[in-house]
Amino acid sequence: MLASDRMISADLVLQRAAARRLADRSGTSRSARRYRLELGPALPQRAFASRPVWTWRYCESAADAGPYEDVRVDIALKLVALATTVLTVTGLCRRFNLAPPLVLIAVGIVASYLSFVPEVQLPAEVVLVGLLPPLLYSSALNTSLVEFKANRRPILMLSVGLVVFTTLGIGVLVHLLLPTLPWWAAFATGAVVAPPDAVAASAIGRRIGLPRSIVTVLEGESLFNDATALVALRTALAATISVAAVGLDFLIAAGGGIVVGLAVTFVVARVRRRLTDPLLDSGLSFVTPFAAYIAAEEIHASGVIAVVVAGLLLGHKAPILQTAQSRIIERANWSSIAFLLESAVFLLIGLQARWIIADVLAGNLPFVQVLLICAAVLVGVIVLRVVWVFATRVSFLREPTTPLSCTMIVAWAGMRGVVTLAAAFLIPEDTPHRDVLLLIAFTVTAGTLFLQGFSLPWLARRLRVPAPDPAADALARAELLNQASQAGLAALEALDEADPHNVSGQIRRRLEYREFVAWEQLGSGTDETPTETYARRRRLMIDAERGRVLTARNTGTVPHEVVVQVLTILDVEESTLDYSQRERDRLRGEHDPLLAREGDCDHLRLAPPDIAPQTPGQCPACAALGIAWVHLRTCLTCGNVACCDSSPERHAHTHYEDTGHPVMRSAEPGESWRWCFVDRLTG
Repeated sequence: MLASDRMISADLVLQRAAARRLADRSGTSRSARRYRLELGPALPQRAFASRPVWTWRYCESAADAGPYEDVRVDIALKLVALATTVLTVTGLCRRFNLAPPLVLIAVGIVASYLSFVPEVQLPAEVVLVGLLPPLLYSSALNTSLVEFKANRRPILMLSVGLVVFTTLGIGVLVHLLLPTLPWWAAFATGAVVAPPDAVAASAIGRRIGLPRSIVTVLEGESLFNDATALVALRTALAATISVAAVGLDFLIAAGGGIVVGLAVTFVVARVRRRLTDPLLDSGLSFVTPFAAYIAAEEIHASGVIAVVVAGLLLGHKAPILQTAQSRIIERANWSSIAFLLESAVFLLIGLQARWIIADVLAGNLPFVQVLLICAAVLVGVIVLRVVWVFATRVSFLREPTTPLSCTMIVAWAGMRGVVTLAAAFLIPEDTPHRDVLLLIAFTVTAGTLFLQGFSLPWLARRLRVPAPDPAADALARAELLNQASQAGLAALEALDEADPHNVSGQIRRRLEYREFVAWEQLGSGTDETPTETYARRRRLMIDAERGRVLTARNTGTVPHEVVVQVLTILDVEESTLDYSQRERDRLRGEHDPLLAREGDCDHLRLAPPDIAPQTPGQCPACAALGIAWVHLRTCLTCGNVACCDSSPERHAHTHYEDTGHPVMRSAEPGESWRWCFVDRLTG
């Protein structure tokens, strides 16, 4: 093991398993087995090895365990420090609008040189078995299977073709730079640096507001390219440099992974159909990625593909298989898990810097030569991706309608991540220049994250790549909610039962209010809408209600379970109000483009795009009554200006009922969407 200052071996799980087998053979009872963290001498071959080395040693009896409890506390403190650092840095980044992944890596690099920070090494088993399955599963759950299928050609060209192309290209380059390195080690290095990272693509791509089609391609690529790279790495380590062998190995790994993923999906789906307890469902969700990964690896298939297939299918089927409460809890749980793991991964990448550089300094090659080799490989990785993306765009993808700016963004968004470092640790320790190969992996990971991560926002602005429009999303949301409401009302009308208490009327009013909220979010004005007034006053009431409940709780006159139930009811209502307000704040000031989505509506197709309003800027009917309106709409037949359905009198709808004019247009500044009263469609 390499020397370190205060190094906790992350292979503890594997060592404990070996110790259990040893104890079983020697007859030692499980209750007597302990582990002790012993202080060992610094190894002389390591540069900067002046701090002590910490390693795990198996102890035969409890009496021999020594400071076992102190060790556990020490490990717990380090984990708490890691989580605290992640939360603090991420919070500061959000406050000052910085990219958390890049800042966390920088913090990790600096921290690795601080004397009081223990040296951290990430064994491949910890990353590939402990971190990769939940990260891939969380990303797959949130990936649209429909969009993935629509973009499967570019995704496969990137996740398979580009990885093989990069593996071969970098393998040749590394062998030229290090002639004494065996060919199998050179190609192994190419496989190590080939796959971009799913976490980096999602974190940076969504933060800078890339188009959803680009994010879908990048996420789809990063979900599957790890499998291709690991198969290529395994083949290279076996010294089997054969196209047929690589192809057969990949087909077996991919096919087995797909089969295992489908099998896990089938089992989980069958179980979920019988589960109504959200807690049990949440526990099943936590087990699923590890079960899929381990089951696939046990049969020498791709655990990565098994996890991704299970995540994609279960995420797509979630509205059918799970209860509403289970889906809400699962989304919240996986959001928290993914946030902590993703952030911790970037910090851990930076913490590898010191010991990797120290090993290179203790090696035989001049450090300047090593730096030039690392820089050359970094440039090679970037150039090979650009060449492949543009070549496949012309030759294979055959999508001439795709703008060159979007192609350039895909070509430049090749950030690597922790899988590259983990795969590098799989290279045998007796490999010539292994320390240089590890530094190459670290340089490519950190270099692509910093170079491409920092420049990607600038490049997107320079190329004028359109970001998702929140106003367009709000319009699509309002339209979809309207379609859902119409389906619900049709189901309500189909009920053949008495309604003495006019429950159907109450349901209709609630649906109308939900639609009003959605349509009001499209307004670009600064005045408070009725929905915002309702939310502000209702939050004021909820604060008072919660205070009264807490007073009752303190008196002890109400059972605790009842208090919790009432507080939960208030929390759920307040969270709904907060979400609506956040969406409104996000949309304020945004302008939506014209959405040409008339579909099968003849009224929208035949109506003019605009018309001169009769009374610009006001609703004459509201003005005559002396009341305020919320938003204005213009009739595209006669130019009449009237107030929207969120206004008290709903004069636009009244105008349609009186005249039969089918289409109106938003009269708010910066808005261009239209609405057909007959077919209830937007355009």
